[in-house]
Amino acid sequence: MTVAKPASRPNVPHFSSGPCAKRPGWNAQNLKDAALGRSHRAKVGKAKLKLAIDLTREVLEVPADYRIGIVPASDTGAVEMALWSLLGARPVTTLAWESFGEGWVSDIVKELKLKDVTKLNAAYGEIPDLSKVDPKSDVIFTWNGTTSGVRVPNADWISSAREGLTICDATSAAFAQPLDFAKLDVVTFSWQKALGGEAAHGMLILSPRAVERLETYKPAWPLPKIFRMTKGGKINEGIFVGETINTPSMLCVEDYLDALNWAKSIGGLKALIARADANTKVLADWKAKTPWIDFLAKDASIRSNTSVCLKFTDPAITSLSDDAQAEFSKKLVALVEKEGAGYDFAYYRDAPAGLRIWCGATVEARDVEILTQWIDWAFAETKATLAKAA
Repeated sequence: MTVAKPASRPNVPHFSSGPCAKRPGWNAQNLKDAALGRSHRAKVGKAKLKLAIDLTREVLEVPADYRIGIVPASDTGAVEMALWSLLGARPVTTLAWESFGEGWVSDIVKELKLKDVTKLNAAYGEIPDLSKVDPKSDVIFTWNGTTSGVRVPNADWISSAREGLTICDATSAAFAQPLDFAKLDVVTFSWQKALGGEAAHGMLILSPRAVERLETYKPAWPLPKIFRMTKGGKINEGIFVGETINTPSMLCVEDYLDALNWAKSIGGLKALIARADANTKVLADWKAKTPWIDFLAKDASIRSNTSVCLKFTDPAITSLSDDAQAEFSKKLVALVEKEGAGYDFAYYRDAPAGLRIWCGATVEARDVEILTQWIDWAFAETKATLAKAA
């Protein structure tokens, strides 16, 4: 089958799942007021960091009694701060259905060496049985599995009367999916995901229950400086008003402020979620008319609207070895990238071979639609090459 090369290209051909596309209309001139060359501890620096926290609360609709802090090392740093500072007080339940969730399990078992751990795992494209979560245990999970395209359907499975803490890695869910903060005690994310910010800065959101744990429990292991959130047995309030533990990039802070102000200008969280949903619908409509592609997550109720993962269903492809399927995917993506029509939408290295297309709110639906046309063309071209080789 021959498919004509598309006549147009996406206006913004960036479909990476992190760092993600900048917000529509972004320009470096938007950052001209960045406090460059100034200390983050100076009045201007502290004010911008505090504003970033305040706008995060407003746009993400974080409850007033939850604390929000800017922390080092992106989402990974925020999660590690929570794991090393809070765990060990009671049994732990881990949920993992993709590579990052599995990484947290490894840290808990191999690095912290906790013994009373219940591991609930599922394969790529699926989700564990959430009804098996013990509300007496601390629970660690990703809201949206970035590398599998699978998210939790809601927070109904979390008990309102839980005794343990819920620690949620929400880095590819925040600003694109509704987070039920009443059920979440620790929420983490990074700037480079749903709002297209720059890398290396993490956000840590703590419920009053999490703060109580910090103030009443001392881990058995030493904590590095960048993990310490208490002083003299009390929460270090400075972290949650912009007094960061280490030096942040004020250029990145300005970029995050720009993204937050854009989000606020288009209608806030509701509008952001609607944009991500609209982008994902483009892929659902394309899948409905394309016989050789399908979602990795079969169940629509757990399907991501940000890191959308797809698999090939054409027998000529699925009959190949895993390595050959991976090579097919890479060649298809390379063809599109060579044309400047779409970048960084290959599957994650640990996931099944296929495609992963970021559909968060900073992406335009029209660009997703044009990308699918290029994928149609590249699939036909790559499959023809495969047939000739055979």
